[in-house]
Amino acid sequence: MTASRSRTPLRPPGPTPYGTGGPGGPDGGWPGRGGPALVAVAHGSRDPRARPAVRALLARVRALRPGLPVRLGHLGLDRPLLADTLAGLHGGAVLVPLLFGHGHHVTHDLPAALAAAPHLDGRIAAPLGPHPLLAEALHGRLTEAGFTRYAAPGRPAHTAVVLAAAGSRAPRSAADTEAVAALLSARLGGLPVVPGYASAAAPTVTAAVRDLAARGHRRIAVAGCFAAPGRFATRCAADAPDTAAAPLGDHPALARLLLHRYDTALTAAGPAAPGHGTSATGRNAAGGDGSAHGSAGAVTVAV
Repeated sequence: MTASRSRTPLRPPGPTPYGTGGPGGPDGGWPGRGGPALVAVAHGSRDPRARPAVRALLARVRALRPGLPVRLGHLGLDRPLLADTLAGLHGGAVLVPLLFGHGHHVTHDLPAALAAAPHLDGRIAAPLGPHPLLAEALHGRLTEAGFTRYAAPGRPAHTAVVLAAAGSRAPRSAADTEAVAALLSARLGGLPVVPGYASAAAPTVTAAVRDLAARGHRRIAVAGCFAAPGRFATRCAADAPDTAAAPLGDHPALARLLLHRYDTALTAAGPAAPGHGTSATGRNAAGGDGSAHGSAGAVTVAV
């Protein structure tokens, strides 16, 4: 490991409620500086609608926090690739995954990407779920699709929601999705909300719909933990027997959540020692085995 180069640690901006603004005011920027770059990490998709949707979300983030450098990097399938985005940055960066649980991308791919960018002092924010702002965004998309009128007080109680997610073999990712489902259920007044997955985990969205129908639910909507249109989002929406909510896209609550994750990553733990990737819980940034990756940059994982 190399620790010879001196680096200026990332400076926490101070606590801000749910990403509504920096120290410059409730909607203001950072006085005299932009702060470490917020790098939004998208999965990537061949769907031509995906990149415009993500860019619209980041435009909303920039409007909420003027002066903050906001960049986009994709894990694959689309450009700019994350590696190229990181190569063009200097100083500090906070990677904010546009992902909704602690799956392989968050716990392995993102630490590896930062380790491959030793010129940066980096942190990795928590994924977008679970969080009340995510439930707010999901609820908003269901409302826009017309579903919540069937769940209003006095309506028949035979309504339910399948919360669609990409899916992961990681147990923690499934637990995250279940927690988001519980938060959305609470926003819907206790309406049943159950997870359904596009891949790698069970039940599938189709199986979750079938199970709810067998329990007597006649109106079943699908809400998706997807930041943008893509193969999984399209497939899950097609499995909806009734209402299918649109991807979250540039929903205002999602933009606020990105900033909240950014702020929390800066304030959750002190600066990492150069060459050591540690999280707030003491795990190695490469995934917990303490074996790699040595670099001149500092990597902190706030997950």
